[in-house]
Parts: sequence; C-alpha cells; structure tokens
Amino acid sequence: MYIHTIKARDLPDLWFQAVHDILDHGRKFKIDRGSYAGQTRLEYDYFCGHVTHPFVHPLLPDIPPACGIPNPVEEAYIYGGDGYERSYIEYLMTGHKEPGESYTYGERLTKVYLSDDKLAWWEKGNTEIIDKREIDGNIVFEENGKIYLNQIEWIIGTYKKFGTRNNQMVLQVAHPSDITLVDPPCLRSIDTRIQDNTLNFIVYFRSWDLWGGFPANLAGIQNLKNYMADEIGVKDGEMIVESKGLHLYGYAEDLAKLRCLKT
Repeated sequence: MYIHTIKARDLPDLWFQAVHDILDHGRKFKIDRGSYAGQTRLEYDYFCGHVTHPFVHPLLPDIPPACGIPNPVEEAYIYGGDGYERSYIEYLMTGHKEPGESYTYGERLTKVYLSDDKLAWWEKGNTEIIDKREIDGNIVFEENGKIYLNQIEWIIGTYKKFGTRNNQMVLQVAHPSDITLVDPPCLRSIDTRIQDNTLNFIVYFRSWDLWGGFPANLAGIQNLKNYMADEIGVKDGEMIVESKGLHLYGYAEDLAKLRCLKT
C-alpha cells in the first residue's frame, strides 16, 4: 500500500493538495457496495494529512472565478442559512436526530446512552471500573428514566479537572454494531491531545468523499475543536487527518481537473 502524506498550512490548502495529488496517485476502483455502487472512484490507498493552522479562515476551499465551477461546500451548509433546515454544526454538535436517520455524528458525540454492564457498574457505584459522575444536566443527563453522557463536555471537564497529560480522551463515533448498518458512519473517532497548552485533533474516517465531504467535515470539526479549546482554556491547535478510503467519485474528476488546471 502507498501511504500518501501531505503537510498543509490550512484547510483550503490541504483540500487543494489532496485533490491535486489524487489525480496522479489515486487508483481507480469500481464500487462494489455502499454509496454509488456500480460506479467508479479514484482512491488513495491510505491518506494522512497534517494541518498546522486549521483555525485560519476561510475554512472552506478556494475556487478562483476563472475555474467556472461552484465551491463544493456553501458556507450556509456549515453555519446555517437559506436552503438548509439544519446546519452542519448542529448535525455535529447536538443530539438532534430526524426521523429516518440511523445516526448523526452529534447524537453519537453528545447523547450516549449508558446501558448493559456499564450501567450496572454505574448504578452500583463500582469506582474501580467506572468513572461515575453526578447527573449535572450537562456532562451527564437523564431523559425518560435513561442516563446519557455528552462526550464533548465529558472530555472538557476531564481535562479541566485532572490536567492535560491524558491519553484516554477520544471522541468515539463508531459502535461495534454499526457493521450491521447499510451505511455505517464514515467518521469513526476524533482523538485529542493537549501539548504545549494547545489542543490538537487526530481524526479518522473509514471512507471519505474528497470533493464535498472532506471540506465540510473538517470545517465542522475545526469549529468543534475551537469550542473545546476555549472551554478548556488552552490554545486551538493542529489537526492530523487520516483515512484508508479518501476518494474522488467519478462525477467529480472533471471538476477536480478544472480546479487544478489539468487536462
């Protein structure tokens, strides 16, 4: 496998380099199952990007007018606006889920149902196994007799209470049972590390649409990182992003060539 690595200053720089390079280093596959089954896509064997200043605005791709193509992500999609009933920030950072949605990233991050053995240990107060905390309506809350955890607030609270040298603070999106879903979550985890008084994110996607999904996801995740850094009281830092399935769908290849001035 070829591991493609990119170092970028900001998110638009990372996106452009990734789009430019996949045209030369991506391998074309026919999609056997999942989104766009039967079509083709260019895909990196494995992708790793390091962004030193992901907090620098703008967060979305730069498309020169001379290219004659629209930006793959509208700002209103991220922050809310005309044509969008729900912003991507809401999808990522709140527990709201519409009927018919099997999951949202926000539900997984902010509304984690405590059940089975963990609930039993919690109720017994078995502090050798479980980190039991008070139901405060923020980090731990109760709805309809069930106990839920907010991972984002849990991690913020843990860093503030116990200090920053901690390798346990991972925002988990994936569940083992997700393997049963027809379309399981692409985002699997956001690991965190505070170093030199700065919050950094390590993000992993199992599969990732480079043209539109990649810039939208990272803009949202950057807003999450900024929020968490402010709440913890540290600086907003770098991002490392990885995927074994970063790809460019066939319909977007011509758009990518136009943006990169390739024939």
